[in-house]
Parts: sequence; C-alpha cells; structure tokens
Amino acid sequence: MSKVQYPKFTLGQKLTEEQISFFDKNGFIHFQGVASPEEIRAILNSTEAIQEKWICDDLKIVNGVPIKFGVDENGKKIVHRFPFTSQFSEPVHNFVNSDRVKCLTVLLPPGSRIAENEKDGVVFNHYVNTPTSNFRQMGWHTDSMRDIFYGKKVLPMLNVGLYFDDSSSDKGGLRIIPGTHKQNMFSMLFKKAYFMNNDEDKHEMLVDAKAGDMVVHDGRIWHRVAMSPKYGAASRRRVMYTPVILGKYMPKSDDSATPFYHHFQKLVK
Repeated sequence: MSKVQYPKFTLGQKLTEEQISFFDKNGFIHFQGVASPEEIRAILNSTEAIQEKWICDDLKIVNGVPIKFGVDENGKKIVHRFPFTSQFSEPVHNFVNSDRVKCLTVLLPPGSRIAENEKDGVVFNHYVNTPTSNFRQMGWHTDSMRDIFYGKKVLPMLNVGLYFDDSSSDKGGLRIIPGTHKQNMFSMLFKKAYFMNNDEDKHEMLVDAKAGDMVVHDGRIWHRVAMSPKYGAASRRRVMYTPVILGKYMPKSDDSATPFYHHFQKLVK
C-alpha cells in the first residue's frame, strides 16, 4: 500500500481551484471537520430509531433495494446497510441538502443533482468485525458499475462519504487507487474481480478519517473497504454516502424492481 500522505482540506462556502484540481487529478478529496459532533449524534440517533423500526416491522426492502442485516458483537440483530436513509431521517435529509454538499456539484458537469430517491438513495453503512457479522469488508469495485446494470451510459458521479467514527487502518478503512477514475471502459470492467477481490494493491492509498470528516470520491474510481484487524466495538466503522449524479431522472418507489447488481451484495461479508 502506498505510504504517501495526501493533503486534507477545509471546506469553505465554495471549493477552491486547488481543491478542484486535486479532485480532477486523483478522483477523491478529503475535507476535515465538516459535520459537528451535535450533527453526528443526531444522525446516529436517527439511524438507531430507523433500525429499531425496520427490525420490528420485519422490513426487508426499501424502494426495491434490499436492507442488509447482521449481528453485532452482543448478538443483537442490526442493520448493516440502510438504503434511502434520508427518506426516514430529518437530520440526514437536512445534511445532504445543506450547502456543504451542494457546493460539491462544481466537481461535475452542469446539471448534477443530489440523488435522494434514485439509485440506492443516501446509504448508511455500519461495518463491524464479529464472527456473525455480514458486513466486515467490501472487495474492490467501482460505483459506476451500477450504470451498466441499468443499461445506462457511464457518467461522472460523486459519492459523498460522511464519517461517524474515526477510521484508519485499525478499522480496516477505505482504500482508493488514485487516478483510476480516468481509466478506460475495459479497465473499469475487468481490472479487478468485483467484490470478490480483497487483495492489497501496491498503488492503493488508505483514507485516514476522523468522525465528522467528509471524503468525496468519483464513482468511477477503484476502491475497497478492508477488514479491521480488531473485533467487536473496536472495529466499528459507520459511514454515510450521498450520491450526486447526472443523466435522466430515474426515481425509485415501492414498486421498483431489485436491481441485478444487488445480487453481488451476497459476496460482501
């Protein structure tokens, strides 16, 4: 893994030329201290309420997208992956529609939008390393593969990650291969075995984030989440992803079919 330390930035009312240039070259950018501790607590409290209700109601799918369940270190059933979170949480909805997210649209061509009710919506991920967990790591993938399964042209997109726990190598951590957002279609399809390949890449870079940080990556970049070397609560890693997309408006509803690519989620353990 690359030992090179990348620069971390402060998010202002608008992005600077330096920040835009860094993202264009590398396909990701890291902003420190974007969300306050109060916002972090409010969002976490809301997701715990959502989790309790979904489990109580035995809800399995939201707008055609499966909910991923598992068991935590105490043997309690939990939600590992919450789709369309902002539709159930006012604090999440407020954050993803704040100027802190809206100002990122400058990284895409004109016409981009926050996709609260498209694709999988705003996704809240809860990783924990236990023998019974169903979400300990995620193999190499690009987010743009979804467009191919939808029969759409691959367009630039952003995934805006907000961190709720400090996340470094002790939590496994996000690993990115900088610059791969500019790869050709063949490399995007075949460079790695989607989700099945968890091997370290000599060009990968560890994203070392603190709670409240925001890390934005281009959907076409290769990335993975490594498994934490720790177990139980010490391995907990919670990140919320907001998609910013281009193209035809394609909202989801209760009648939406489950996209084919979600069958690959079974490979994510």
